[in-house]
Amino acid sequence: MKNFFLFLILLLFIPFISHAEGNRKGDVLHTYEEDITGDGLEDHILLRGELFSNGGNYYHRIWTEIQTANNSNMEVHFGGGYEPAIQFVDLNHDRIKDVFYQSPADDSRGLYQYELFTFANNKKEPIPLPNQPYVTGEFMDGYKVRINLSPHDKPIILSLKDRDIDYVQLGIYNKRGKVIKSPNSVMIDRIALFEPVYLSDRKGYGLKSYKHISGVSPADRLGTIETLWYYENGKWIALQTEWKNSSKK
Repeated sequence: MKNFFLFLILLLFIPFISHAEGNRKGDVLHTYEEDITGDGLEDHILLRGELFSNGGNYYHRIWTEIQTANNSNMEVHFGGGYEPAIQFVDLNHDRIKDVFYQSPADDSRGLYQYELFTFANNKKEPIPLPNQPYVTGEFMDGYKVRINLSPHDKPIILSLKDRDIDYVQLGIYNKRGKVIKSPNSVMIDRIALFEPVYLSDRKGYGLKSYKHISGVSPADRLGTIETLWYYENGKWIALQTEWKNSSKK
């Protein structure tokens, strides 16, 4: 009798085991044929993803499988996200296309997951993407916000007068326009996403970044820092930085 019950339990679990094995490799989301090693021959690249739940659209596992023209195999595992995609652009200017991955990760804040790799000479190497840790922002007396794009540039001063009642109700200011929130910093997200940008025949491609700054919540967006970057001598150089006010302001 004991063996009979064990047999029944095994029968119940077989479909689940088979289903897990069948989905172990995830779904093929995109197929690409690109030369990413620099040998002049196209490599076969699969972008795969495994959904977090049936009927959902969030992939908790995303990775790419690469079979080079000389039959060597490599994989890169990315973070989770929605609608993942890969672009093949020479961003480090070695005349070999790099693998630039990006996927929406947080709809409410407009944040993406992103990674950049080179596979030149059949070697997988990550290329760090640019960052802007020096950006600061704070509420000021008189319903204003001061934003510093860099330590050396003149700060940007924004008026919040059109929303003074909201900020008083939220406890940022008192009715006389004096800041009472502590700390008095605004919300500064990491870089939200990147966009490859063609610069010129001589320079090739760069990246344009978008970094959002908000007041008290992501919905209270004040504006976006747009920066044009160029990779040179192993590091990213900021060619141009602009502040764009939110369309709501």
